[in-house]
Amino acid sequence: MTAPTLPGLTPDTPPPADLPAVVPPAAGSRAARLAMPMSRQVLTEMAAEYGVCLRPVTLRRTDLHSGLTEVIDLPCGSTREDKCSPCAKRARRLRQTQIREGWHRADEPNPFGPYPVSDAQRELVMLRAHLEFARDEAQRSAQFDQIPAIDQAIAEVEEATAAEGLRGQIAPGHDGEELGLGGRRKRSTRRRQDAPDLPRKKVEPRTLGRVYVAPDGTQHRPSMWLSLTLGSYGRVLPDGTPVDPDSYDYRRAAWDAVHFARLLDRFWQNLRRCVGWNVQYAGCVEPQRRLAPHAHFAIRGTISRAVLRQVAAATYHQVWWPSADEPRYTLDQPPVWDGDRAAWADPDSGQELPSWADALDDIDTDPDAQPAHVVRFGTQVHAEGVTPGTVHADRTIGYITKYITKSAADCHKAETDRQRDHLDRLWHELRVTPCNERCANWLLYGIQPKKAHGRLQPGRCKGKVHQRATLGIGGRRILVSRDWSGKTLADHRADARAWVRNLLGVTSGAADSDPVDQEDPPAYAWELARPDDPDVAPLQHRLLRALSQRAQWKAALLTARDKAAQVTSPLTGSGSLGQEGRA
Repeated sequence: MTAPTLPGLTPDTPPPADLPAVVPPAAGSRAARLAMPMSRQVLTEMAAEYGVCLRPVTLRRTDLHSGLTEVIDLPCGSTREDKCSPCAKRARRLRQTQIREGWHRADEPNPFGPYPVSDAQRELVMLRAHLEFARDEAQRSAQFDQIPAIDQAIAEVEEATAAEGLRGQIAPGHDGEELGLGGRRKRSTRRRQDAPDLPRKKVEPRTLGRVYVAPDGTQHRPSMWLSLTLGSYGRVLPDGTPVDPDSYDYRRAAWDAVHFARLLDRFWQNLRRCVGWNVQYAGCVEPQRRLAPHAHFAIRGTISRAVLRQVAAATYHQVWWPSADEPRYTLDQPPVWDGDRAAWADPDSGQELPSWADALDDIDTDPDAQPAHVVRFGTQVHAEGVTPGTVHADRTIGYITKYITKSAADCHKAETDRQRDHLDRLWHELRVTPCNERCANWLLYGIQPKKAHGRLQPGRCKGKVHQRATLGIGGRRILVSRDWSGKTLADHRADARAWVRNLLGVTSGAADSDPVDQEDPPAYAWELARPDDPDVAPLQHRLLRALSQRAQWKAALLTARDKAAQVTSPLTGSGSLGQEGRA
């Protein structure tokens, strides 16, 4: 056995003069064994290189006709690189394909609109109308014993409507949950005096941008990419940490992060009304180095930079919640649960805390009431034009999806004590920031949350915004408008499989081509297999089998691509198939 040497040196190459003399470990010693690569680590690295899922979900499939049982490994489908790198990279490539296909479209993704309404759907709407009429008659005649049965029938009709292929509810329910006991709360739609006005146009039903004609007659349909950020909470250093942590506004930073998704929704709504057409977008939300969320978007079509800045400056979101400026209680001494009254009470006086509905009623009756928080964009609005088919377009797609496989807290690694302290301060503020109407943190501010119960623990709400890994970004980080590419992720996966099959000359099997009748009995029974089941092979055995299968697929795919390149090269002068990233 040859003793290991320094990286980059062979046994016959003398080490550089500036390096200290290193004595190689003796052959057969413990140090020599520790210097050898781990075989399982090599297997994991090779499996990840070939795209094999490292955390497969093992299912047992039983044929209900023959009784044959087999164990099948399915990819975990994780989008986090720290959990499963191959699945996360596959998801990232899929999102890049989705952005690429919808960014510079020259045709409408849904030109024909919704499908025509069927007779069965019309009958369900009519039945819902009859039930609504019957409920109103029962209420007018004080026959309240009939109302529960009618409400049950209404719920069944709504379920049948969704199964029949109609989107959304025909009408709101009557259970009081959606409208509230006092009816829907209404807020004034008058714009704030400190926000500039916006021009408003009728939104045309089109998603394509303007076509530019050059002097030589050629037509161009460029698009844009846009970056939106939040305002400043205090001066920061180049590493993202505050110059003065004590004066840094961590409370506003936490509230802005929690409600950033609502602010983005308002921006796209305002932008569409301002430009007068249905602007489509696809982008990602990620934290800046200072840990404040910002967003990068690809926009189909072009919009003036002045208009984008005007809309961003005029966009805001008001949070009409009870006041939460200063907590009344601490995590060490929170309110106590009174089982007799089924309510939370003050630990000293025993007085019951105001309910969520009472707190909102106080806001409604106060003519001088102000929102608990107002979130706005900062002044940094960056927009650039992008021409389709250029290197800049591909580079921008990679930039937009740069961090989608990482958790928010891992996008910028904390390497210094100042960065770790900054992260801890923001996270501790997020722990006590209310995230929704049912958040247990409302108890710290003297308010019983909606549907309060005795199991609530302030500071331990299970909402995603309170987790250290999210930095307050609790919703979806990938945001794609409805008419972006005209396809779902499942459609894009099917396109990739169809491309591979076409390249390999493989025809679709019966399972892919024959429609499945929903009324037919199931052919298979599925159940989750346990790792210690006797018919489940060790993970290393399954990784080895999957690695071999992937290697064979890759070799067959490369051979098919070479053959296709040889066929197309005399005709096009190039062997490129233009399908990078699909293999």
